[in-house]
Amino acid sequence: MAPLVPGPPSVAGRAAAAGFESAYRRLLASGELAARARLAQAHLESCDLCARHCRVDRTRTIRGAVCRTGARAVVHGFGPHHGEEDVLRGWRGSGTIFFSWCNLRCVFCQNWEISWKGEGAEVSARELADMMLALERMGCHNINLVSPSHVVAQVIEALALAAAGGLSLPLVYNTGGYDSPEALALLDGVVDVYMPDMKYGDSELARRYSHVPDYVRVNRAAIVEMHRQVGDLVIDADGLARRGLLVRHLVLPDGIAGTEAVMRFLAEEVSRGTYVNIMAQYRPCYRAEDYPPLARPVRREEVREAIAIARRHGLVRLDRDSLAAAADRWR
Repeated sequence: MAPLVPGPPSVAGRAAAAGFESAYRRLLASGELAARARLAQAHLESCDLCARHCRVDRTRTIRGAVCRTGARAVVHGFGPHHGEEDVLRGWRGSGTIFFSWCNLRCVFCQNWEISWKGEGAEVSARELADMMLALERMGCHNINLVSPSHVVAQVIEALALAAAGGLSLPLVYNTGGYDSPEALALLDGVVDVYMPDMKYGDSELARRYSHVPDYVRVNRAAIVEMHRQVGDLVIDADGLARRGLLVRHLVLPDGIAGTEAVMRFLAEEVSRGTYVNIMAQYRPCYRAEDYPPLARPVRREEVREAIAIARRHGLVRLDRDSLAAAADRWR
């Protein structure tokens, strides 16, 4: 087996940092951002802001809502994050906001205390906006919203306040990839960098291990729409992501993630210029020991094969830092 070698530099070109303007600032100037915030709030009354379409009136109750989140977002924490992709963390960190709860129920979740137990505190729109502005003052390169699918309305409301207060950083939508068309329509022109997971190539396995229906159809439709909105990832002269799509794919034991189907779809239905992070860090967490195929760490040969699959399909924009980490792990 040949050693892992990072792929070539970006083929999508580089954008100069000078002159960059976050998408949402254009909507702020036109008044559209405030209008989106009002429209998104109305969606909470019969919620369709993730692909489960629970139709719960979240302004009144959380009963029946898989996300267990009402009118206010729940935040576990925020701050500069130096463990993200290099194109996000740069040298001052990605300005990460971790939302509690989740619209997925992955049995192997590494952050289960946040996503399953909901550890965190409710925040108002003003408090969430202040977090965004604080991250900008800290010098972070972007605002990175982690697990935001169930709090789209709260995010847009807070973003309108933060943008009015001067926020100008790129907005990163860091999602499990189970996003509704209704939510993505609200986010069109708001998000700069979409960073969805493609967790599975088989919806039956998604149902078994993430307790979610029809994942593949929903996930693929969402990624096509994300790419329509922002295109291939554009990286500036300093190596920082400014706009575009970055897809994460976690390699799971025994081919559960369906890497072949995922990479074929990206190459043939999205773009061979898609920037992909093939993630090698899977280890059994939470309830994974109860599901024998998931009860062991991923093996070196499984990660190497996933990378080879991506390259066979012509996907050459593979995250360089992640490839190096995968090689280092088994030295």
